[in-house]
Amino acid sequence: MKMKPINDRVVVKPAPADTKTKGGLIIPDTAKEKPQRGQVVAVGSGKDGNMMTVTIGDIVLYGKYAGQELTYDGEEYLIMREDDILVVLED
Repeated sequence: MKMKPINDRVVVKPAPADTKTKGGLIIPDTAKEKPQRGQVVAVGSGKDGNMMTVTIGDIVLYGKYAGQELTYDGEEYLIMREDDILVVLED
């Protein structure tokens, strides 16, 4: 089964949280910050005739509290509106 978001929704796979500091200290699970970067894995068709500006595979930055968390087939995802995406990172 594949995920197909509706309207202007986007499914993002968050990047893994850092497990160590730059100095080499291990960060416990309770102190890890929620990542604000991820990869788009599914895109809706758009809303009110507007085309989506993100595509599958884009690496994006999003707000700290953006999206609804979802566990699907043992993987963690975020479902958010396209408006919650702040930046598409390019090479």
